[in-house]
Amino acid sequence: MESPGAPPAIDHALRLRSLWISWFLAMLFHTDLGLMPLFHGQSVEIESHVASANLPALFAAMLAYMLVPLAALVLIAYGASSPPGQKRWRRWRALHFGLSVLYTLTNLGHMLADILIPDARADQIVLMGVMVVIGLLINHEAWLWWQPRRWRSGPG
Repeated sequence: MESPGAPPAIDHALRLRSLWISWFLAMLFHTDLGLMPLFHGQSVEIESHVASANLPALFAAMLAYMLVPLAALVLIAYGASSPPGQKRWRRWRALHFGLSVLYTLTNLGHMLADILIPDARADQIVLMGVMVVIGLLINHEAWLWWQPRRWRSGPG
């Protein structure tokens, strides 16, 4: 129960779930946007430096890249809804923060690579910028969710 005059509690886990869902939608739209030329009779083929024999490993890596945040989203829901005072989710919060930073860095790297490609589409660069901003918001909320209660207010 909040004390009178105390600021309202902040539910960082709820914010994280919302931000990860936003990240997923932006990631899906990034792919969708990349395929839109197909609907106008244009090719989306890119010059690949990956040997055909290595494509299954690349596809598996991309699958993992999408499944890890999906698992994080589910684990955040379970961690946030566990009984108060349980410390078993504490390590997950720290791991999640590190994971969020890793994903922000990969999005930043992808955005910078898009900027450096001479024929890159501006809409894709803008969308990657949005993903980086969402990633930074996830980093911020993940940090606050991980920190001990004395550093913040609100539910787990």
